Amino acid sequence: MKVSDILSPTAPDGDWSGSMIDYNVRAERMGWLPSAPQLKQNPLTIAARAKQAGLDPKDYVSKALRSGELEMSCHDPDDPANWPRNMFVWRSNLLGSSGKGHEYFLKHLLGTSNGVLGKDLGVEGREKPQEVAWHDKAPEGKLDLLVTLDFRMSTTCVYSDIVLPTATWYE
Repeated sequence: MKVSDILSPTAPDGDWSGSMIDYNVRAERMGWLPSAPQLKQNPLTIAARAKQAGLDPKDYVSKALRSGELEMSCHDPDDPANWPRNMFVWRSNLLGSSGKGHEYFLKHLLGTSNGVLGKDLGVEGREKPQEVAWHDKAPEGKLDLLVTLDFRMSTTCVYSDIVLPTATWYE
């Protein structure tokens, strides 16, 4: 899907090129969307550097982002430094009915057998992101640990490393 496919007819004239993830990155940079991790560097390292520089952490981060010393993780989500290793799921069937496109979760998060039929943008010759680093081979199996807390044996529980019981109104 191209950005022009969902662009409002009342949108001003301008450069609306790029992919959907480019606009997601812009929204994250402007603080409109939450993300985790937000920065490529470890927050403990950032706090230590701020203290060493004699700056308040927020002032240090602001200055370092402007200078390019700090980078936002959304600019390269496939960099191993930028993805979470542990995921805790509480009463949600993320890998089943709650997660649309669960085949991609199975492939990229868990690295297990999956039903992904689509090809990557590069293989299809479609427009690649402008603000996000492109990798010809997307990483598979990003998670080291998946923990689920649930009262049912959902699809997410089946794929989890650890399943913990949770209380519910059933009791």
